[in-house]
Amino acid sequence: MNVTLRQLQVFQSVAETRNFSRSGALIGLTQPAVSRCITELEGQLGLKLLNRTTREVELTEAGRRLAARLGRVLEDLDTALQDVQGMATERRGRVRVASSPTLSANLMPECITLCQRSLPGLQLLMLDRIQHDVLDSVRSGEVDFGVVIDPGEREDLHSEAILSEPFCLVCLPSHPLASSDHVAWTDLAGQSLVLLDHASGSRRLIDRALDSQGVRCDMAHDVGHPTTIFRMVEAGLGISVVPTLALPPEGLPGLAVRALWPRVDRDIMLVHRKNRALSPLAESAWALIRDVAHQRQPALQGQGAAPGRAA
Repeated sequence: MNVTLRQLQVFQSVAETRNFSRSGALIGLTQPAVSRCITELEGQLGLKLLNRTTREVELTEAGRRLAARLGRVLEDLDTALQDVQGMATERRGRVRVASSPTLSANLMPECITLCQRSLPGLQLLMLDRIQHDVLDSVRSGEVDFGVVIDPGEREDLHSEAILSEPFCLVCLPSHPLASSDHVAWTDLAGQSLVLLDHASGSRRLIDRALDSQGVRCDMAHDVGHPTTIFRMVEAGLGISVVPTLALPPEGLPGLAVRALWPRVDRDIMLVHRKNRALSPLAESAWALIRDVAHQRQPALQGQGAAPGRAA
């Protein structure tokens, strides 16, 4: 059965007015178009709904039964459509976002604060998880979207790069490598490194950068959080390579931070399930995080500049 909403609306109007011409005027159709809709509806139902003469229109028994129920059905449908349409301008609700630890600590707090100020009806809930778990929570639908380091393989995800940032060297001020503003990756050869472990989205990129430069180091410690790295470096247990966003806003008193050359960036991305559209509220949160990241980008552009250029 292929009954259309227009056919039902036309029948309802005719049932109320008992006049094809008057119904056509009310709903913006010509009298022949009204007659055609009724004929098509009767054909789909296999029943005669109206008895038509040159002087009057009468409902058949089938027509009376349909007319008795149709008003409520069309009213409920109109209410449902208005509710769904209202989602386009809805500004109240909860959006769940998962993010990797360095982003949870150094990007998301600003986003949550801005959300509370500019979108007060939107509650942005953050789940702080390692990269692998962030991606799992996105794929399972547990969260609306995720904020991650470029995961590489992402055929089942829709992604948008929002920020690029360089890796940098962290060491004691007394370390020989701290004597220059820029340090070559090759200068790390033979050094003891304290790095984020492989649960981090950054570790794959650091390992790849070292390998591409032919650098062999002593991987002294794999840890799960940048704060642990900084304390170990302070204790003289090695040097480290970290993403710029891992550096606390107040800096690292007692440690030296140096640009690495050639510059190697990591891309920060927003990801959600492919072929699953975000709700309007989630789209608002996505746009807000993207805008905050874009505002951060100019400050990061100068980081890791080549020797002789502005840093």
